[in-house]
Amino acid sequence: MVVPVGGEVSVEDDLVVADRLGTALVRMNRMHACVSSHMSKSGMDKASFVLLASLSRLGPARSSALAEAVFSDPSTVSRQVATLVKEGLVERRADPEDGRASVLAVTDAGGRLLDERRRQRNQALVRLFADWEPQDRLRFIEYFERFVGDYEKALPHFIAESGPGPRSEGEK
Repeated sequence: MVVPVGGEVSVEDDLVVADRLGTALVRMNRMHACVSSHMSKSGMDKASFVLLASLSRLGPARSSALAEAVFSDPSTVSRQVATLVKEGLVERRADPEDGRASVLAVTDAGGRLLDERRRQRNQALVRLFADWEPQDRLRFIEYFERFVGDYEKALPHFIAESGPGPRSEGEK
């Protein structure tokens, strides 16, 4: 189905478009899981990488702020951060605002790892987009950045709307 640009779109058309996008996201998630599995085998699992990248973006932050930034609970983040600290990718520092507390910061080794992974990712994306016209690449990136921003804003609503989910066998 092709949706007319600037034309009227019915609710049914919206649902068809939403289904196409949802299906594409499932496909992308499946491929991302494959890459994550490979990353895990080469030394870093996806969750740890997300924490490291998020902490790099945030700058030195308390564990609770990092947990909020990645939509996770503090106890899970604390366990994952302990591994990053042990591996020398993150360090604990005294909080400049409250010396009794600590903040987490990416170490030089963590920064180098992120830079190397970013370089690898960017080279792979350059190859992926090699056959795209420059204006198509830019248009896609603009729309994708807009989509990701809107998705980020809507995520708390999506989570609340989905409820606790079905319980696994044996769970009471």
